[in-house]
Amino acid sequence: MARIDKIICPLMKRECIEDGAIVDGEMQACRFWVYVHGKDPQNGAEVKQGDCAFAWTPVLLIENSQMQRQTGAAVESFRNEMVKANEADQRMAGLTNGRILKIEGS
Repeated sequence: MARIDKIICPLMKRECIEDGAIVDGEMQACRFWVYVHGKDPQNGAEVKQGDCAFAWTPVLLIENSQMQRQTGAAVESFRNEMVKANEADQRMAGLTNGRILKIEGS
């Protein structure tokens, strides 16, 4: 397999300038070059590096999917707790299936 010595930017169609380079005598910086600090969502390893936003897209999509699953689980858990609390309130108030039960002594 051939080794890649340079990366071609999909937008500029020329060699990647990363986070800054002198091009045609002027300092230019790529607006798509981003630094990410955090944990890799696949293996938990510490990440602290810069790369093209296009290269980060798959990693960030994985992270986003994990956060959505966690949020969905938290909402479902909250819903279940609210259902239990509502049923307990109905029992306390003497309601069953929307009908008031006759409470002795009243």
